[in-house]
Amino acid sequence: MTPRTPAAPPGPPTALAFVESPVQLLNVLEWAHHTHRDATADGPGGCPGDTAAPGTPGTVAVPERTPVTLVVLSPNDPMTRGQLRRMAELARGEGHTVRWEEARGGTTAPLATVRGLTPLLRSAHRVVIGDPFSRYVQLLLTLARARDLVIVDDGTATMEFTAQLARGERLVRWHRRGGRPGPRELLLAPVSGTARRRLTPREGRRVEVFTAMPVEQLPDGVRLTANDFAWTRSRFGPPRVSAGADLVGTSLVETGVVDPDRYLAAVRDLARAHGATRYFAHRREHTDKLHRLATEAGLQIVRPDLPLEVIARRGPIGHTILSFPSTVVHTLPLALAGTGAGVAVCDIDPAWLTAHASPRAQGFLAGVTGTAHAARRLTGTP
Repeated sequence: MTPRTPAAPPGPPTALAFVESPVQLLNVLEWAHHTHRDATADGPGGCPGDTAAPGTPGTVAVPERTPVTLVVLSPNDPMTRGQLRRMAELARGEGHTVRWEEARGGTTAPLATVRGLTPLLRSAHRVVIGDPFSRYVQLLLTLARARDLVIVDDGTATMEFTAQLARGERLVRWHRRGGRPGPRELLLAPVSGTARRRLTPREGRRVEVFTAMPVEQLPDGVRLTANDFAWTRSRFGPPRVSAGADLVGTSLVETGVVDPDRYLAAVRDLARAHGATRYFAHRREHTDKLHRLATEAGLQIVRPDLPLEVIARRGPIGHTILSFPSTVVHTLPLALAGTGAGVAVCDIDPAWLTAHASPRAQGFLAGVTGTAHAARRLTGTP
């Protein structure tokens, strides 16, 4: 078992962040960089909305940087854990504190994790979260007293989160079928309801969404801040751009949205049409599916050890990056700005969807593609 990282030094953290995936951790680093950049640009007077330091009423504290206590609620998936460890190393290199929690390490782990984090939650002035749909994070939010809440990107889920919050709906991931809640959902409904209220701005509480995704519905009072991947661009690259094409994988098969045979055929045809030879696997893709892609589509499977935005900046990367509707059709054009590499997106044919796919799946995926204005949209399907 991995030893728990020592707790942060005494005193309330400037910002307390909860992450469960490498992309969430990357976007916390982007948010911290952006906040420090804004504070520096505004000069000694600080920027609006900064909270006063304890014991100094009426003053605004602007630190030289934005130190974050990052709490990793570690999942069990080996690929995700590996990427999280690499991102944790980068975070420590930036001067942030990382606290690794084996939050799913057994039946007693959740209770022990919550008990151990309660003092930090009670004292933190600002809480940053990467997945508002996570039941774990929702439970922790019920214990938080912070006046500032920040939601950073967890991929395309951010689009659905802001829309559901604006409409006052219960928080449900887009690929879930919905319908009548099951026993588990009913049991956790009070926790989810409290979290949703905490994520709604009111007097004395500021809510910010820090995102690279297009947001068409924003709740009243929520502050929207654009993530331009400035930290990633400043730390990595520019990459060497090759003449060929690379293909980005997706976990739509694993989430039950797309039929595996249809997906395999689409990837094979897309690779042949554009001369792609490498396939950057999503961390959740199953090994047997990747083996089929390698043998039947002739692709070199690459298992990234960091989020693709960082991998692409480090290079080498293809001149054209092919993707199905996913987060990267919005984020990679930002991370690769000025490099000459471009992103092309292929729609999901409705015929590829499984019988178990959510009724919302087709519309949501079409929206991901249609709003990716910096990506080239491929006509037709492969």
